Amino acid sequence: MAPTLIVKCTKCGGYMLSAKDQKTKHCPYCGANVNLQKAQRVAAANTAFEASEMLRKLKSERGFDRKPN
Repeated sequence: MAPTLIVKCTKCGGYMLSAKDQKTKHCPYCGANVNLQKAQRVAAANTAFEASEMLRKLKSERGFDRKPN
């Protein structure tokens, strides 16, 4: 299984998950088509679950966590 990366959108700066061998991805925040070869890699994890946990922690540290309804 290929590692999962956390990358930063080149347009809006939002964080997203991607597979290591993935070349492009649409940003879920601004809709930009991001070239993942040029995007800043923030972190890497062995599994998608680990990457998801890392992303959740990163967002909460930066003030992007979800607010309870």
